[in-house]
Amino acid sequence: MASSAQVELWHAEKVATQANVATAANGINYAAWGETKINEPDLERLVGAVPATLAPALNRRAYYFVPLAIADTGDTMIAPSYTVDLGDRAVCHRNASFGDTEAVFLSTRLVEDRFGLAFEFFINVAHNFVEAAGVPEGFGALAWSQAQAQVRGETSQDAWETRRRVLDTRNGRTVDERARNVYVESAFSDALAIYMLSLSLDFDYHDLREREYPLLAAPALAERLRAVAALFPPNPGYDFQILYRRKG
Repeated sequence: MASSAQVELWHAEKVATQANVATAANGINYAAWGETKINEPDLERLVGAVPATLAPALNRRAYYFVPLAIADTGDTMIAPSYTVDLGDRAVCHRNASFGDTEAVFLSTRLVEDRFGLAFEFFINVAHNFVEAAGVPEGFGALAWSQAQAQVRGETSQDAWETRRRVLDTRNGRTVDERARNVYVESAFSDALAIYMLSLSLDFDYHDLREREYPLLAAPALAERLRAVAALFPPNPGYDFQILYRRKG
């Protein structure tokens, strides 16, 4: 294995000029560069899970799958291969702008399985969509009604914390609308990412659990995912299903 001293870091813009950016059938722009350890069919399947109805809001985005995006530099730097030292300096993703293009560089070698990489890609896609298009009104109403009903848990640490803050700071019927909007954006980004993850691979509800916050109750999460699926139907070749396992 090469030492970090032998691996030359590349500026993100240089990587962008060298990488072959393709446009998937769903309209998503993406490229792989360096020793990513992802084969082409798997990458195509991953990118192809993004519903085509999201693509118009992402037409200025390009997603670069690279070995490592380095965190501790002023410029966005990319490692063409993995070393332990560089892995310690890397972050899951870094963003950069080149003219009219907003680039997202995703580190493929920081995660050990398809689940981790897929979720990192989809949460970036989801946040990028919200930045460009906002949150559908119907979903916002659903998430807020669940919060008001004190449905257990949430879909991420950010959603959990923002929901708790907005509910704790209510004064009678007065709600901090800015705080509520932040919560709804976070909840929608999470639900959209989880939905796309479900199109890409099979996983168990408990795979989403983290220790820092209680995971949203399964029926409430299912309700959010169905709402997202109605807004953004799966592409041909992808299926959305929620399966319940009964005891006994």
